Amino acid sequence: MAGNSFGKLFRITTFGESHGKGIGVVIDGCPANVALDLFYIQKQLNRRKPGQSAIVTQRKEADDFEILSGIFEGKTTGTPLCIFIANTNQKPRDYEHIKDKFRPSHADYTYQQKYENRDYRGGGRSSARETAARVAAGAVAQQILEQKGISITAYVSQVGTLKCEENYQNLDFSLIENTAVRCPDLSVAEEMVSLIKAIKKEGDTIGGVVNCVISGCPAGLGEPVFDRLHAQLGKAMLSINACKGFQYGSGFEGVSLKGSQHNDEFVTEDGLVKTTSNNSGGVQGGISNGMDIYFKTAFKPVATIMKNQRSVNTKGDIVSVSGKGRHDPCVVPRAVPIVESMAALVMLDYYLMAKADKL
Repeated sequence: MAGNSFGKLFRITTFGESHGKGIGVVIDGCPANVALDLFYIQKQLNRRKPGQSAIVTQRKEADDFEILSGIFEGKTTGTPLCIFIANTNQKPRDYEHIKDKFRPSHADYTYQQKYENRDYRGGGRSSARETAARVAAGAVAQQILEQKGISITAYVSQVGTLKCEENYQNLDFSLIENTAVRCPDLSVAEEMVSLIKAIKKEGDTIGGVVNCVISGCPAGLGEPVFDRLHAQLGKAMLSINACKGFQYGSGFEGVSLKGSQHNDEFVTEDGLVKTTSNNSGGVQGGISNGMDIYFKTAFKPVATIMKNQRSVNTKGDIVSVSGKGRHDPCVVPRAVPIVESMAALVMLDYYLMAKADKL
């Protein structure tokens, strides 16, 4: 299986399956002599882990991690950094009923067609459990970026038709963790939580949107043509389970504007070049311009529902499939740290590339 690595200079490779012994990540290219805050890594894993509230899957995983290599006396050595997270609450028998059936909108059928073999226990490698490894790696990248003055914040802006309409600049990001749904607009957040609970009670699921803001990014990060900064961010987000859409800056809304309305005019403030608006989303020509980078990611309803659905089995016979076990009614609350982590992996990779260009 190829396609398990991401990044160029700061490169990660994740491994493991949903119901195997564990999952993990190898980080190659991590700078040496970085003092890692292990509590921060655990904090980020705790934000993603299952069982943290009534509106997420009740699978109980502590997601405690162990660093197997690449650190000595609290600092990175510059050698491959390996982080392992054990699976402690597997229930493979919850999936016995679908071992020979393909769940609608899951990767079961496509994995079977590609590999002629699949791990039916929670989807194996295709499970969102794999994203815990990304969050661990992202927490390392975020710590390095913070030292460079670059911060990354994601939050839930929509669940179903319920939207947080406020511009991110008017929101208090310190409120994000005040609700289980991770929306800083608390009045809308309460409605979102109620909606998710109602959907869960129906045995169904619902989708949503996660917004992300990258602040403090210097101008000049990114590569022209095929490795544009926003293109790599898009790839990073679309690699996350259940992500169905990505837009940055004005996105699709920009098509209704005239060029005279959409263009971001340049000014200087305190000796720094800035723009009076930011429809470009902090990226022009695939390279950061020093303004905030902001984007949205759309997540579909979780595919596993507690209702009967028509499907086929490995013999091609028509069968009925329904979900069992523990599943998220809405993925976006737990997707917030995943979005932040993938953004951090991209930004640190491009930061290191920019530094290498000037050597």
